[in-house]
Amino acid sequence: MVAAPAGPLPWSRPEVTAGDHRLTRLLERSLDDLQALRLTEAGDPDGTFIGAGVPWFLTLFGRDSLWAARMMLPLGTDLAASTLRVLARRQGTRDDPASGEAPGKIMHELRRHEFHLAGNGLRLPAAYYGTVDATMLWVILLHEAWRWGLPPERVEPLLPHLEAALGWLAESADPDGDGFVEYRDTSGRGLSNQGWKDSGDAVRFHDGRRATAPIALVEVQGYAYQAAVGGADLLEAFGRPGAQRWREHAARLAERFRAAFWVDGPLGAHPALALDAAKRPVDSLTSNIGHLLGTGLLTAAESAQVAAVLATPEMSGGFGLRTMSTTDAGFSPLSYHCGSIWAHDTAIVLSGLAETGHGAPAARLADGLLGAAEAFGYRLPELYGGDERTLLGRPVPYPAACSPQAWSAAASVAILRAVLGLHPDVPNGRLEVRPLPGLPFGPVTARGLRIAGATIDVSLDATGTAKVSGLPADIAVVAA
Repeated sequence: MVAAPAGPLPWSRPEVTAGDHRLTRLLERSLDDLQALRLTEAGDPDGTFIGAGVPWFLTLFGRDSLWAARMMLPLGTDLAASTLRVLARRQGTRDDPASGEAPGKIMHELRRHEFHLAGNGLRLPAAYYGTVDATMLWVILLHEAWRWGLPPERVEPLLPHLEAALGWLAESADPDGDGFVEYRDTSGRGLSNQGWKDSGDAVRFHDGRRATAPIALVEVQGYAYQAAVGGADLLEAFGRPGAQRWREHAARLAERFRAAFWVDGPLGAHPALALDAAKRPVDSLTSNIGHLLGTGLLTAAESAQVAAVLATPEMSGGFGLRTMSTTDAGFSPLSYHCGSIWAHDTAIVLSGLAETGHGAPAARLADGLLGAAEAFGYRLPELYGGDERTLLGRPVPYPAACSPQAWSAAASVAILRAVLGLHPDVPNGRLEVRPLPGLPFGPVTARGLRIAGATIDVSLDATGTAKVSGLPADIAVVAA
């Protein structure tokens, strides 16, 4: 069903030098691993995507493949375009509780046969749609690829799929009509949790109790906001109806979120992990809230508060960002989703911190990932222990972690982008450059990045001043 691709790489291989050798070594090893993780579906040699990870998940995963392609946008838009197309071809068209399929929904995973995990009743069909976030991440990737320069003639064929995805967001994503995107496994055989933290005990209150479904995850509301606004931009730019409807949808969601999600915790106010079936805030402090940064859902003051609680030692004291605070009863440093550190999760949050102007905590998380990379031979595994960094001096391996793993490897490119501070808007002829302040990893030069199909070079000198060369003439550099 899936096969190794025969064609050339759908991304560039940049030449990077940095004052901190860990950054260059991580990039080199990660790009080798990403090349090895390339897959296509049989019969579609041009439909390249990144398989989720070895050994357990070497196949098409909606969420994983989308995040990997999104992190790799600085290396070109070809991978994003093919990943979007492969997933669009399998976009849901009917309601099927057994597989989780719904009209407009993007699938979760594709396997050769039904997946059966003995002992817990989990039985997933070969094509399984039990994910609450992949559909919105598909919309977000399409919008961001367009901003990085995906040509209009490659965007336009995907617009009917965009409209179908937004249709899912308007209808099936909110079954009780309360205005929040939520999930519940109605088959009794699928995943009980359907966000990126999909283990059975991932959604827990501060006192350790498990939340009951239907569950509205915090980061999913941020994705919904970003997808609505990005979808509106695409509809408007391509002369299709509905843009104003989706901007109004996003505004209403932000108001509801502000009223329902914020809680007071031991480390200060923060958004809850989720709302449970009774609409009670699941009040643990988790890394999920960092995914809100840069989505537009939060005000500047709210972003600053999220950055402050994430920067505390209880969250950022390990080799990256813990999935759960050490103050929560469910915390364990080797829990799969309640205390461990995931490289992609940390990379997403540090990217959001950098985008919203919180450079110091972003640099600290990047340094944690680079420290972990050094300990693991510059191949970041799927996850590792969330122990205090000063306690053991190196991260504790998680025994069953995938390695190499798609979004862990792609995290290296996310770090590079955050360091350089690249924020392109090709449709409006702009490239904003906002490097991390303080030059935390020394002077950096990256030759062979791509924007709008052009090969560009970006460098930060010893003063932190950015220089960009090779941009098309119709794109202007805008310094922060």
